[in-house]
Amino acid sequence: MRAPLSYCLPSGERLEEKIKELRFYSGAKFETGTQAPAGCICAVLGLSQTHPGQSLGVEAGALPPLLEPVMAYRLRPPQGCDPAQLLPKLRQLEEEDPQLHIVWDSRLGEIRAQLMGQVQIEVLRSLVLERFDTAIEVEEGRILYKETIAAPVEGVGHFEPLRHYAEVHLLLEPLPQGSGLVFDSQCSEDVLERSWQRLILTHLREKTHLGVLTGAPITDMKITLAAGRAHLKHTEGGDFRQATYRALRQGLMQAQSILLEPYYHFRLSLPQAQVGRAIGDLRAMSASFSQEQAEELAVLTGSVPVSALGSYAMEVAAYTRGRGHLSCSPGGYAPCRNQEQIVAETGYDPEADLDNSPDSVFCAHGAGFPVKWQEVPAYMHLESCLRPPSPEAPPPRRGNLDDRELEAIMEREFGPIRRPVYQSPSPPPAIAKPELLPPRKEYLIVDGYNILFAWEELASLAREDLESARNKLMDILSNYCGYKNREVILVFDGYRVKGSRGERFQYHNLYVVYTRENETGDMYIESLVRGIGKHDRVWVATSDSLIQLSAFRTGVLRLSARELKAEVDSACGEMTALLQAMDRAQTVARQQEKRGQIPEKLLRLLPE
Repeated sequence: MRAPLSYCLPSGERLEEKIKELRFYSGAKFETGTQAPAGCICAVLGLSQTHPGQSLGVEAGALPPLLEPVMAYRLRPPQGCDPAQLLPKLRQLEEEDPQLHIVWDSRLGEIRAQLMGQVQIEVLRSLVLERFDTAIEVEEGRILYKETIAAPVEGVGHFEPLRHYAEVHLLLEPLPQGSGLVFDSQCSEDVLERSWQRLILTHLREKTHLGVLTGAPITDMKITLAAGRAHLKHTEGGDFRQATYRALRQGLMQAQSILLEPYYHFRLSLPQAQVGRAIGDLRAMSASFSQEQAEELAVLTGSVPVSALGSYAMEVAAYTRGRGHLSCSPGGYAPCRNQEQIVAETGYDPEADLDNSPDSVFCAHGAGFPVKWQEVPAYMHLESCLRPPSPEAPPPRRGNLDDRELEAIMEREFGPIRRPVYQSPSPPPAIAKPELLPPRKEYLIVDGYNILFAWEELASLAREDLESARNKLMDILSNYCGYKNREVILVFDGYRVKGSRGERFQYHNLYVVYTRENETGDMYIESLVRGIGKHDRVWVATSDSLIQLSAFRTGVLRLSARELKAEVDSACGEMTALLQAMDRAQTVARQQEKRGQIPEKLLRLLPE
């Protein structure tokens, strides 16, 4: 008990733990001891990750199971029972019997059990009724497909919200049939620390990864950690989990996926008189087989798709009157015969599966933003592991010839060397003209209700008639927009308006937006700022601290309600002064017209 015990986990890693106590039970009572002799039964405390069928010490581990379920059955609880309440009870049975695979389909809210035939179905049904007093219904099963890839591909996952960072590059390679999943790392510890590499491999092993054709588990692949990057300050353990999952998913989206269906190895023995029918049935099932001759019975052996075999054993017993016998054993997985049909019937959309997203998250201007899986290679921070290495320059040759010998060789080959006494100076390089950038477009986004209730004259009008106050604000901003030559967008918050679907219209030269129900003006302004981009000049006019903080994070300019009021009043003053100057000019022009002469200075002020 004093020495640590080393045992193997299901993932293949070894774990060392110390046994705390040995208990020898007799009914409900127990006694403790320091050692257990051969042949006794005891309970061991202190080991945290043991599993059924495991052997400890020098004893070899249990043999892998010979049977593997290839059908998934939907378990329907009785009326009034929530599937989420039944799931923990079934998990208890799964822990007791590892061959009972219980799967929760969160997309459909269904419980599925991977079972090996009618006998196990009846055992499970009676066991649930006996243990939990619940009568479940087992519906018709579905084939358990798997997926693999046809050629090597690189998957890139990047997870970088604000104050988080992780990037993972995985190399996915196909393996021969029946190889399962193999995990490896070829990343140098100079690039990524060994502790992070072990964490990435743990995340690859801890989850059943799904393919992108039907959402079936992947198999027959070697997944190699090719490269990775962490941040000294911002990287946390969960960041690499997200980056690893997204890298694997992004690689599967790029790869040519192959759908695999299960096969059975079968042995069919039946009388000679029924051999012709059996051969016809097997050919219709796309089976490959050979025939063996016996004294009384004919024997057919081969492999057949599970989906085609169905309940053929009952048919054999029927048309041979009980003299025929069909036995099957797992034959592994092979490419599906009707892949397109199965994919269409499943209707699985890998991009809509939010639990297994292929997209990445990058950071810019102090905020994270999602990047679709097709565009990730253009944003990734590390070089591709599949990119061919750049050719290196050959090492310089080292010779023993001195300058005089080289000069003699050159004179023999090309004649005497003539060195010019004078060389005209080369012209100075032309200076490239600076490229003029196009003028930047100007936008002003106004938080309508915030400005309306911040300006005293509009606030007093709004207490009597809100519609009149909104119209007056639109008129003021329309005049300002025309004078300043800016695109002005006025946003009114419709968050609490029941049934509002939102509205967008143009008022003179002004754009007015009413947000829909459950959409705040803050959310709309933030998405609008992000959509306009960073190549134009954008102002956001509001006194709301949240919107100002969002504007600061995205790098746009901010105006408070007081500053916008001063800006509008200044523009109105300039427009009034200009109109007065034009009126005076027209008055003088009319007086001069009577005399037949208009000064040139007045002509400049008159409108065309």
